[in-house]
Amino acid sequence: MGTVESFDAGVGLGEVRGPDGTLYPFHCTEITDGSRQIDPATAVEFTLAPGHRGRWEARAVRPLR
Repeated sequence: MGTVESFDAGVGLGEVRGPDGTLYPFHCTEITDGSRQIDPATAVEFTLAPGHRGRWEARAVRPLR
């Protein structure tokens, strides 16, 4: 579980803060509800996967509503 820290709808990029405090970037296509938009402070579940630049990224970002 984590919380969306930021999301820029214009570029489709955001960051999720994990339970250990680490920030993980994500792209809007990873939001599982199909909306491609999510508000900061939204509680989410997500998985981690290695990204293109060797950094961990949030995948399958699912809002908990």
